[in-house]
Amino acid sequence: MAGYLRLRQICLVAPHLEPVISDISEIMGLNVCYRDGNVAKYGLENALLPVDTILLEVVAPIQPGTAAGRFLDKTGGHGGYMAIFCCDDPDARGKHANAIGVRTANVITHAPYHGVQLHPRDCRAAFIEFNHTDGSDDVLGPYPPAGPDWQKAIRKDVTLALTEVEMQSPDPQGLAEHWGKILGIAVSNGAGSEPELKLPNASFRFVNGASDLMSGLTFRAADIAKVRDAAKAKGCKASGDVFDLCGVTFKLVG
Repeated sequence: MAGYLRLRQICLVAPHLEPVISDISEIMGLNVCYRDGNVAKYGLENALLPVDTILLEVVAPIQPGTAAGRFLDKTGGHGGYMAIFCCDDPDARGKHANAIGVRTANVITHAPYHGVQLHPRDCRAAFIEFNHTDGSDDVLGPYPPAGPDWQKAIRKDVTLALTEVEMQSPDPQGLAEHWGKILGIAVSNGAGSEPELKLPNASFRFVNGASDLMSGLTFRAADIAKVRDAAKAKGCKASGDVFDLCGVTFKLVG
């Protein structure tokens, strides 16, 4: 696929927005930039926190019968919900996905934003969305899902960046190749020869696991000990520089 592709947003799902959002904010030293009322039509509420120029979103169902609620039930509350990418032409990428058997689940247009969401059953592990916002080729430019002033909420005193997304599967090589075909990225070998997809601003690493899941996020932290201690104080299950929060593992690197 020609054109640029960057990781724009990771979406996690929780049974309830609180205390998850407050815990992430306090543990990671991140500020909420926006709560999007538009998601109510899907039976959800949400909040977004910028990690440098990548947005971390949490959604929670506020009524029965939502796709997010079904995801929670299916996974037992484990796993990330969506990987959202910005690109120059979401429709072309959607058509490419359709041509390899991955259906479109939803098309969202709120000018100047346009997004194409692919069916999670076909993607495996998580939703994939491609989107574009007119005038946002600058990574600090407009991004309506994060609100009008999301850039002002960026903090870098505790957490500096979201650098890696961990995907697990009984067939990590197969899942990596499948996502690679959807994204138009060749699979490479990361540390420990694990299959990896590298984007300009983050990478996706594929590891062995019991089921297809977006299983973890890696963050570069200015003060690992401060984040680790804050996670333990909130009661998160922790081991070394890894702790569990909102259905995924948060891994800290310097």
